[in-house]
Amino acid sequence: MSSSRERILGRVRRALADAPRDDAPIARGYLRRHGERTVEETVALLAENLADYRALVHRCTPAELPSLIGRLLSGRGSASVLVPPGLDASWLAGTDVARVADRAGSTAHELDRVDSVVTGCAVAVAETGTLVLDGSPDQGRRRITLVPDHHICVVRVPEQVVSSVPEALERLDPVRPLTWISGPSATSDIELDRVEGVHGPRTLEEIGRESGRERV
Repeated sequence: MSSSRERILGRVRRALADAPRDDAPIARGYLRRHGERTVEETVALLAENLADYRALVHRCTPAELPSLIGRLLSGRGSASVLVPPGLDASWLAGTDVARVADRAGSTAHELDRVDSVVTGCAVAVAETGTLVLDGSPDQGRRRITLVPDHHICVVRVPEQVVSSVPEALERLDPVRPLTWISGPSATSDIELDRVEGVHGPRTLEEIGRESGRERV
């Protein structure tokens, strides 16, 4: 096996012996985004693609956010909600559901007993319908959004919404623990039967909080 490998590599080296060496990186003409959109069109595309992935999409003003989160938790029948350490406390002012802190010592079984989790977001990608979490204080540890069955993710609209993945990467720190979420957890078997909740929440709810302005 080793001698065969060396013979093949030797032939490759001889074939490339006269080829000019150029160590310069190859420039590829990838598009940074696909088409030009207004801010409103970008936000609408995010909502459309999230819904296509079977996420539940909501919009509200800052003043409406606490009551909306309260209604979503109540509608889910949640008795407990996991709370990242840096989550704005006012977001949960509209509910009396028991809060569970994001603790380093929590086991998977303890997290599995929590009904819901509410987090912020690092960036949202319109073209792919993706929410990206980076472990910031308002998002908590990665596992708290993978074990509970219901995830409410709040996106500041429009400042956290970008058109494309390249634009998202420009905003993200590659050394942080990035979690890319495109809809509820789902998989399909060989017959394409969709099963949700295999490796994450079965229900994803995105709230676009229209920052800095009230609805008129």
